[in-house]
Parts: sequence; C-alpha cells; structure tokens
Amino acid sequence: MDSPRANRPREQRFARLGRLLVFTAIATPALSDPLFAESTSSPHHPLVAEAETPEETTPPADSPIPERLIPEHKAVPLDPDQMGGLEPAEKTLENNANWTPLDPAEMSEMLRRSLDTIGITPEQIGLSTDQFLMDVRQDDTEPLTAWVRAIALQVDAVNEMLARADDQLLELATRLDPSGPDYASIESMPPEMRAAVRTWIGRELVRARFYDEALPIFAEVDPSISPDAASLLFYRGVCYHSLLKATEALADLRTLLQHKEEIPVRYSRTAEMMIADIKPLKEDSLDEISRLMTDVTRRLDLGRADESTQNREQEIIDKLTKLIDKIEEQQQQQQQQQQQQQGGEQGGSPRNGKSQPMQDSRIAGASGQGDADRKNNSDKNGWGNLPPAERQESLQQISRDLPTHYREAIEAYFRKLATQQQ
Repeated sequence: MDSPRANRPREQRFARLGRLLVFTAIATPALSDPLFAESTSSPHHPLVAEAETPEETTPPADSPIPERLIPEHKAVPLDPDQMGGLEPAEKTLENNANWTPLDPAEMSEMLRRSLDTIGITPEQIGLSTDQFLMDVRQDDTEPLTAWVRAIALQVDAVNEMLARADDQLLELATRLDPSGPDYASIESMPPEMRAAVRTWIGRELVRARFYDEALPIFAEVDPSISPDAASLLFYRGVCYHSLLKATEALADLRTLLQHKEEIPVRYSRTAEMMIADIKPLKEDSLDEISRLMTDVTRRLDLGRADESTQNREQEIIDKLTKLIDKIEEQQQQQQQQQQQQQGGEQGGSPRNGKSQPMQDSRIAGASGQGDADRKNNSDKNGWGNLPPAERQESLQQISRDLPTHYREAIEAYFRKLATQQQ
C-alpha cells in the first residue's frame, strides 16, 4: 500500500522544501566563482602580431622551422581513456609533489631548451627569449601568456591556436580532443611546450566558466614539467571546486600551497578560501543542493540545455526528494515520541522512577475508596460555643446587612438554642 507521502503532489512537496531553504538562509556559495580574485580586466588573448615586428620575426626563406614539429603519423597520442578521466587523489598528490615555481630567468632558460629541442636556430631562440623577458619585466604580462606567445613566434601550430582563441575558444577545445585536428600537433611538441599550451588554453576556458571543457585539457598536464605549474594547479583546482569534485580540488589546492610564499598572493589566498569552502561539503546536504543549482544556473547562462545540464537538473530533483523524505520521516518519529510521552503522563504514572505532576486541564485517575474520618461534633466537645461577648459580636456581623425581619428570626433561633442547651 502506498503511503500518503508518496502520493503527495511533487509540486506541493517542493514548495515545502522551498520554505525550508528560505528559513535555513541558503545562499549561493560565496566562492561559486573562485575567480573573483582575478582581475576583471584580463588582457586580450595574445596574438603574435601584437608582439612582433616584420624586421625581427620574419624568418628567412630557408629557415629550418617546420610547419609541424613531428609528422602526425609518428606522433604517439596518450591513452584516450585518460582524456576525461581523473586520477585518484593519492596519485595526483604523488605526481604533483615535485613541482617547483620558476622565476622569469628560469622560465626563459626552459624556453631556450625547449626551442632548441625542435631545431630552432640560436638567433630565433634569442629573439623569443628576449621577447618573453620583455613582456614579463617591462609590460608586466602574465608569465604563462608571455611564454606561450614566445613559442608562437616560432611554431605555426601554436600561432594558429592563439589566433582562434579570440572568437573560437570552444571550437579550439574541441580541436584538442583526441579525435580533433590539433591533437596530434600538440602531442608532438616537447613536454614543456605541450604543458604550457594546454595550461594556457585551459585557463582561458576557466575564465569563461567553461569548466567541463577545460578539465580534459588540464587533466593530462604534469605540474613537474610545466613552466607555470602554479597557474596549472590553481585553475585546475578552480575547475574541480566549481564542479563539486571535492577530493580532486583539495589535492590540487593543497599541492599549490606547498609553495605558498613563492606563488602569487591572489593564488594562495583564493586557494585557502576554496579549501575552507569545499572541505565541509557533505553529500545530499542542503549546501550541496544549493551548489548544484548554482552550477545549473551557470550552464543555462552559457546557453547550455544539453543532456549534461538535464542530468544535473534530475540529480537536484532526486536529492530534493530524498531530503524531503528524510525530513518528513524525522517529523513522524518526533510526533510518535510526543504521543507516547503524553499517553504516559495522562494516567499520572511514574516515569523514570519519578512521579509527574498532572496537567491543570486533566482529570486525575483516583484509585482510593474515598473514606475519611468523621469529626466529633457532639456537645461534649464544645463545638460552636463562644463566649457571650464574642457570640453577640458574631451575631451582629452576620445580621448586619440583612433585613430587619431576618435579624429578628436569627436572634430568636439562637435564644431558643440557648434555652434548649440549658
């Protein structure tokens, strides 16, 4: 037999939970967009044309720069199963443990080695490293952006990717899929280049709140070989945090804070806030449901009404239903306990070895026979006898407010009583 709770209209039950959400003051988490610490005026996507002059960057006709670093048929792609998969937190921490922040000089040296690996001439290498140091030290460009821009001066594939990032960012993410046309080009690069390009593209996706698209691009990057591991760990942690992947978020953010004093302050402070925000998150709690609603709002703001968004909405409905059932079950248990307690008090029966006082509005159940000792009101006890003066005063008080004929009758009664006693 179905319970009345199961037959209750779903809209009515959700309306009830809506009131509960209001009373518990559920608000959108303060860190639903952890990028609030980032400057709102982020620089434009760096096109190579902005950083080069024809005299400095136009390679000679016989330049050995290849269009592709390694032929596609020789490129060894990674396991496609790892593209969207996430490693366990313990393995992630182990892989991230050896990362070290690099200063501009160290990043410049890594850039030099990376370009030399693919056969760039010393003159072109010097041009790229000088451009990198100028962008970072004089123009205050973000190191990751300057590093990728310096690669783009020498590698056509990276140059094309940066050009697409302005108005084809989502398409660029699709092209980096294992089946996409740019995947082989990226995987044929040296590890440092591959890490930098993936981190930069993932960062741009995160800044646009495309967390689902950014995460597969980030997932393959090893911080220990990245020229800007701090940016990788921070923005990947933002992805995990926003998608409510608490274990992975804590792994990346704690790894980032291993070098708290050496990373940008905005990274360290925001990471600490994200850790404090997501660490107490519990499954099927009101907090989790509120965050899921925030994520659905983000998806709809981006024009996403696809299957992933619908699955997210169904997850919210399932969790709300589960929460309503739990609350109603608790209320029923409380009502039963109250009824049992009141039933035990109605008969005045002792509880826990102690008698309980009766309620004023209840009739106590009496178990005695009602016997009482009679008063001996015989003449020998002198009951009702008063001295003459006091008896006279009492008579006056009794009959003072009575009509005259009543006073006369009362006085006559007491005179007769006195005569009989004599």
